[in-house]
This record gives sequence, structure tokens and C-alpha cells, in this order.
Amino acid sequence: MVFFVINHELHILLHLNFYLKNMVLHHAVLTYGLLTGIIFCETGLVVTPILPGDSIIFTVGALSAQHFFNLPLLIFLLSLAAILGDTINYRIGYSLGPKVFHQKNSKWLNPEYLKRTHQFYEKHGGKTILLGRFIPIIRTFVPFVAGIGRMRYFSFWIFNAIGGLLWISLGVLGGYFFGNLPMIQNNFSLFLLGIVLISLIPVVLEVLKTYQIHHR
Repeated sequence: MVFFVINHELHILLHLNFYLKNMVLHHAVLTYGLLTGIIFCETGLVVTPILPGDSIIFTVGALSAQHFFNLPLLIFLLSLAAILGDTINYRIGYSLGPKVFHQKNSKWLNPEYLKRTHQFYEKHGGKTILLGRFIPIIRTFVPFVAGIGRMRYFSFWIFNAIGGLLWISLGVLGGYFFGNLPMIQNNFSLFLLGIVLISLIPVVLEVLKTYQIHHR
């Protein structure tokens, strides 16, 4: 059963262009709403970090060049979803952080860690928020941790807005200008898989680095 579900989800991911074409032709408003919801959930909910945001924004960009989507509307809606998602995620972390880290008798949730997180985000928060947008999984947790660390909200919002606009615009426009090249169109499934694998490289490298440090 689990294998069937995974296989089905992978099939949808690798054939996003086919599914989205059919969906937008028959349910345009629903399709825009679904895409907006996916981007919002990936960035706004800590429990949904594995949603395929990068693949989606590239694919809809390519389909926009084929006139299946309205390009300006798409960029506006998805950018808004990304910015609001990070904002909600930050607020959740901001609310939960002090409650969680001030529990007594916990060596893992020491208030000192909260202090260090705050110091880190005061010094490197802007760069972390901005660059984190382009790394799957990481992009979901960065605003949450920024909230836990009590990063100044104005600074967070500025980098959140810039990062959200850049991530969506570059992804959608990348699909718009390059997604319909014959080489990519003829190997669209492989290209989407490549986007996923390449975007995961920083996560894998960081995990390996952490593993090596802990096993020296």
C-alpha cells in the first residue's frame, strides 16, 4: 500500500506538466488555488517540508509560455503565498519557542540554545532567510527557527519578501524562458527529477558534514 502511494506520487511529480495542463483546462480557478495552497503549505507549515515547490514553479512557468497560465497573476499569487507562508511559520516559532525552551529538566531544550539561536539570527538571519528560500526542506524550517530565535520581525519581513519574490520569479521565469526548449520538453520528467536532486545537494552535504563531526 505504501509502495503504491509513493509510486503514484512520484508519477504525478514526474508528469506535472501533463496533470497541470488537464487540470487548468477544466478547473482553472481550482488549479490556481491549489498551486497557491501548495506553496503556502511548503513554506508555512513545518509538517509539510517535502512538497515539490521547485518543480511546480518551473513547470507552471513552462506552461505559462504555452498560454495555460497567466504569467503575472501566477507570479503574484505564488509570491504572496510564499511570503505569507514564511510569516505564519515565523509567528508559530515565535509563539512556541519560549514555551518549549523554558521547560524544566530538559538538557535538549536548554534556554541557552534559545539565546544562541537569537544571536545567530541577529547576525546572520537575513542571509539565512534569503538563501534558505532556494533549498527544499531547509526553506520550511528557516522561518520557524527564526521565530524561535526571536529575530527582529522587520528584518525578517524584508528578507522574507525579497526571498519569496526572488524564489518564485526566478523559478517561474526560468520555466517560462527555458522550459519549452526541445531538449527539456523531450526529457521533461528527467529534468524535473534533476531539479529535485540538485536542490537537495546542499541538504545532503550538510547532513554528511554533521555526521562526520559527530563521529570523529
